[in-house]
Order: sequence, then structure tokens, then C-alpha cells
Amino acid sequence: MFDFTPLRTRFGEQFYDEEPLARYTVARLGGKAEGLVRVKNLEDLMFAVRWAHESKIPWLILGGGANVLVSDAGIRGLVVINHARNASIHPDSGIVIAEGGVNLSTLARNCMAQGLKNLEWGVNVPGTVGGAVVNNAGAHGGDMAQSLISVEIFNVPGNHTETWSVEEMHYEYRHSILKGQRGRYVVMRAKMQLEPGHDPAELNRIADEFVAHRKKTQPPGASLGSMFKNPPGDFAGRLIDAAGLKGMQIGGVQISPLHGNFFINMGGGMAADYNLLIELARRTVKEKFGIELELEVERVGDW
Repeated sequence: MFDFTPLRTRFGEQFYDEEPLARYTVARLGGKAEGLVRVKNLEDLMFAVRWAHESKIPWLILGGGANVLVSDAGIRGLVVINHARNASIHPDSGIVIAEGGVNLSTLARNCMAQGLKNLEWGVNVPGTVGGAVVNNAGAHGGDMAQSLISVEIFNVPGNHTETWSVEEMHYEYRHSILKGQRGRYVVMRAKMQLEPGHDPAELNRIADEFVAHRKKTQPPGASLGSMFKNPPGDFAGRLIDAAGLKGMQIGGVQISPLHGNFFINMGGGMAADYNLLIELARRTVKEKFGIELELEVERVGDW
């Protein structure tokens, strides 16, 4: 057990001991966080992670709780829920600056309302700007790498902020240099260049088509989003379907009969159920097609 007294003193009712993480994750599962704090601005965010680092306490940032599978054993140390949500949108220049805790779909809608194009793909992508920057989130042919100019990063061990260009992020499909660097870097702000001067009604029409397509092709319910990355020239969902696994259920978690790359918590599902299905899908696809499926979702906590 760690002594979280300084955080209790600073954050009061925004700090929680032994807090269940199911309420903070899209899949509605996961064990408890030993300590959890909700921060509302960048100053508090830096304070929390700096304090944890200096106290030699493991820490983890959670934004919208998407694309993460939290273990049933929970997370040792400190979980920081990032609610730093300031954003500035400049319709004339198309420059958008958003803090890491901003909801991506809300930002997309706000930009479209001001005639800014190229973030429509994000209207129904779950999670935050910070998570989208780290994971190079994308949909419908668009992604963060296409619009990002730079990222303001808090280098926690160095106790200073840095600005990284989009080139320095080394973006690839659903990947950046920041992925896997938990415990070292925190996304503070993202600066994007969107295309100004468009008709908001037309942008909304495009976005509504994306939403309709998603509803038709992807299942509702509590899922983590796409479980695996699409391998080159193919689709993870197609491979899982062809392997005969759609509809397969272990415990309270099912591989969706609608889309094989979505694993749904049917109620009472456990992270362990997800893990068993993940390994079953990987093993079966490898045996049948010789293809190694790579997780898009990140497993966190004690496994």
C-alpha cells in the first residue's frame, strides 16, 4: 500500500482509494485502482504524475477508457483520470489546439460546426484527444497523423514540457513513438491543422454517413473497440469470421456475431474472459492462415 496523503490533501473529494475501474472503462470491467484521482486542468495533471514519479509510485493515465483492457486484479499505484478539456478552435486559419482530456467526438462536432474539415472521422470514435494522439486513432480513411502539427508533452522524469512535431511522433498504423511509453510521457495538448471554409451542413452529412455505416457494421454494447489491428492487405474481423469464431463466448464475453473484431461484454464479463478469447482468436487464426494478429487494445494492470 502506498501513502497517498499529499493527493488527498490537494484533491479532496476528487481522490479515491480502492476505486473500481469498471465505471471508467468503455467495456465496463476491470479491478480496482489502489488510488485514483480526477484532474480538471493541466497543472493538476502535472502535479499528480510528478508526485507519483518522485514518490516511486507506478502511475497510469486514463482518458475515456477506450482501447484498454484493465485486468481483474486492478492497477497497483495511481490512476489519473484526465479531465483537462480546454480547446481553442480558430475557424479562419483552421488551427485547433486541444488538451489531452478533450473528448474526440465532441471536438470533431465542434470543429465541423465551424466549417473545419478533416476530423469528421472522429465523430463516433470513443476516447480522448490524448489517447488518439498516442494510438494514431482513425476511422473511415482518416487518422490523427493527417491533421496533427505538433504535440506538447510533459516529460515526467525530466520534469519539463517538450513540443514534438508530427514527424517526431513516427506515426504508423494505430501506432506512435509514445505507445508503450506509459510512466514517462503525458500528452498535454495537441495542435492540429484542419481545412477551413466548408459548409457545416455538408460536413455533418458526411459524418452522419460515417455514423450510419458504423451502426450497420459494428455491434452496439460494451466493447473495447477494434480488438486487433488489421494485418496488411486483410481485415482482422474477416480472418476471425473465416476461422469460425464469430459468436464464440467465454464467460460473459462474446466475439460479436456482427463483426469478428469486436468482443462484447454481455454482462458480468471479466478481463480474464477477454484474455481467453484474445488468445483463442490469435491461436486459431495463426493455425488456419499463418497470420499473427496484433492487439490494437492495450492490456494494463496486473495480469
